[in-house]
Amino acid sequence: MKRRMILSSLMLIVMLLSACNGAVETAAPTEAVDESPAILNIGWAGYPDTLNPCYGILTESYTIYELVYDSLYNLNLDGTYSLELAESVRVSTDGAVWTFTIRDGVRWHDGQPLTAYDVAFSMDFYQQHTECPYMNVYTDYFSQVLAIDNRTVAITFSEAIPNVESQLFFLYILPEHIWSAYAKQFPVEFDNTAMVGSGAFKLVEANQGASVRLAANEQYYATPPKIDEVIFHTYGNLDAMVQALKSGDMDMITEMPNSAYTDLQDEPNIKVVMAPSNAPELTDIIFNQVSEENCPAGSPCSGHPALKDRNVRLALAHATDKDEIIDDLLLGLGDPGQTLIPPGLGPWYNPNLTDYAYDPVQANRILEEAGYLDTDLDGVREMPGGGTPLIFRINWPSDSIVLDDLALKLAEMWINVGVQLVPEALDPDVVVDVCCPAFDYDILLWGWGSDPDPGFLLSVYTTMGIPDGTSETGYSNPVFDDLYLQQATQLDPVKRQALVWEMQRIVFEDVVYIVPFYDVTLQAYRTDRFSGWITTAPTLALEDLTSLRSIEPVK
Repeated sequence: MKRRMILSSLMLIVMLLSACNGAVETAAPTEAVDESPAILNIGWAGYPDTLNPCYGILTESYTIYELVYDSLYNLNLDGTYSLELAESVRVSTDGAVWTFTIRDGVRWHDGQPLTAYDVAFSMDFYQQHTECPYMNVYTDYFSQVLAIDNRTVAITFSEAIPNVESQLFFLYILPEHIWSAYAKQFPVEFDNTAMVGSGAFKLVEANQGASVRLAANEQYYATPPKIDEVIFHTYGNLDAMVQALKSGDMDMITEMPNSAYTDLQDEPNIKVVMAPSNAPELTDIIFNQVSEENCPAGSPCSGHPALKDRNVRLALAHATDKDEIIDDLLLGLGDPGQTLIPPGLGPWYNPNLTDYAYDPVQANRILEEAGYLDTDLDGVREMPGGGTPLIFRINWPSDSIVLDDLALKLAEMWINVGVQLVPEALDPDVVVDVCCPAFDYDILLWGWGSDPDPGFLLSVYTTMGIPDGTSETGYSNPVFDDLYLQQATQLDPVKRQALVWEMQRIVFEDVVYIVPFYDVTLQAYRTDRFSGWITTAPTLALEDLTSLRSIEPVK
């Protein structure tokens, strides 16, 4: 293990005394070793929802997956891709066959050799298990994955697609000698507590809801980390997490209330950094719109019927003051959003959408004309013809920094147009359970960290995403579905951009979501503990492998 080298104070005193009186003969000066390991402590607000990559949903899960597992490609902080587990790739002239040569001598954390057969097994596993909420989507155009020998694997696509790297980046390679026992049964039954991977870090222990401890993989085939361990600590109170950074209990925090931004800048030995995330982030207001015919078998699909009406969603868009939300909740550090495709995706973001103006008068007019009246004069409108009032449940994950305040803001704004909210924060795992494909909610407040390619976030809007939980709204539009299939195989970037922009226009006009803001990333670290943090890249993620392989203890 790597240790920090220091000169022992006791040895220095002995040497000085000996030099003064000449009575003691000593050996040549030597450096002593501090035997304490270099342990990095990171504070964050969440916790992985599962250690099983097939079922992971929360951002915290993917942070851990990226450190423990390898995939064929790595996403760099400048938005480019580089080969990771593969050392080279050959692409056929028609673009349909990609043949990868796997690095030689790679081993799993349990010492077993990693081969191309593990790669082929992993790809087949994700493709066969349609119940995997996200991973299966990345295999839509896989026709065949074949291990030719121990170091060669060929992926044949049903047709050439424009975003192979982004599809393979998240498909973590799993050890066949462990996972083969679960290949034919639902992988949710496998909690993967051993989490054997081949990445730069290996799992030591995971304490549910409290901490995840990883140790450096000294046998890592690429440059190994310069630290011995990293421990992710979950904080239910964000102010307490900020205080832990100040006191030195934490070395870095992945998030903070915006109110702490100025405060921490004045703290000695603390550096605050702000930049776009390496996975551009957004916060969204999710409406349950699933129809009876699209309700997945066995799902409650208990959403309020009014939310299936575009008029109601449009009125709520006009009743939402995004500028006030950004100013009050984010201290101005954010931008109003329109769709799930954020500006951080560059050319894929449609800049031509004119947001719905904050206009409660217009919102009230829309609801009146659509027949949503307050017949009993209690301040809450009812469904057309009377009966069910517009009282909506609104839920969000309890580990969020701003969603508590956002829910209260929306309740204050929307009651002015006759809509009442019943707010309740839920454990993040419970939010996952009620969301999708259960559709057992009215409105959710949540967010996305984006892929570098728009394909995945566009799939969230599709009808085919409803049964497996990829869709969180239950929205269904055959025109959008057709455009989604077109863009998925459009190799001309200009033509694909036009399709992606048109898809954004459709879902914006259908008010599938309200996106109150696109987030910026705020992180902070102590400068007196570790050096080498990557802060000058175009995007920011101090918890990314790039930084965690670069940092080293301050001498």
